[in-house]
Amino acid sequence: MNALNIQVEGIGLWSPQLANFDSLRRLLAGEAYMAPRARPEASALSPNERRRAPESVLIAIEAASQAVAMSGLAVASLACVFASAYGDLATTDYMCRVLAYAPTELSPTRFHNSVHNAAAGYWTIAGDCRASSSAVCAGDASFGAGLLEAAVLACADHRPVLLVSSDTAGIGPLGELIECTQAFGCALVISPNIDTGKRLRLATTTSAPRHLPLPAECTARMRDNPSAACLPLLAMLAKGEGECVLAASEQLGLQLQMEVAA
Repeated sequence: MNALNIQVEGIGLWSPQLANFDSLRRLLAGEAYMAPRARPEASALSPNERRRAPESVLIAIEAASQAVAMSGLAVASLACVFASAYGDLATTDYMCRVLAYAPTELSPTRFHNSVHNAAAGYWTIAGDCRASSSAVCAGDASFGAGLLEAAVLACADHRPVLLVSSDTAGIGPLGELIECTQAFGCALVISPNIDTGKRLRLATTTSAPRHLPLPAECTARMRDNPSAACLPLLAMLAKGEGECVLAASEQLGLQLQMEVAA
């Protein structure tokens, strides 16, 4: 694959420890930062939708809202890619338990929230978005696969694209198997690089994932949640320099490098 050059127009982030990208920037700089609220605001949703939406949707919507707000672009015309390694693990656990013991008691609302593209559905309906949307799943490489999908779409269609990657903590037997123990969501609004200045260069590689050392809190999050694989890239964006390799599949890596366009 030829290298892709993109610009990052907006960044969003939410976890129980970090409320937004500025919190991460402060953490990387060794500065104090405010802890987030216990529940994502997800203000793009109506009050009724916020009440019935599961945590997985709220986190994805909150991260997406932050990134789009930073970009200054309109939601309605913004194509989007939603990535998640496991979807809503709590809802999946619920579905398995109810179907095994009392299938007639299955909640239609919980079933509605069990599909892998639930967050994309909430987002596009809330923002009256009629642009293309897709949902990507690639296990622990889901963020890298989603970023590759979004970058190809942005460069092929010459338009900005929203990427959202999020996962929630697992419970029950699935939680024990998967070991995803912390909620985490991030979002990027990217566009093709057409201006001078700093840009992000993407190229596929067979090299193993690698990145510069990160604070212990960041490396812990990367072990606890597949979507936190974005943290080396977010650290690069915070510093405005650097390079790293993220997994895009079991065999394929995504080499990312900050460059200055001539």
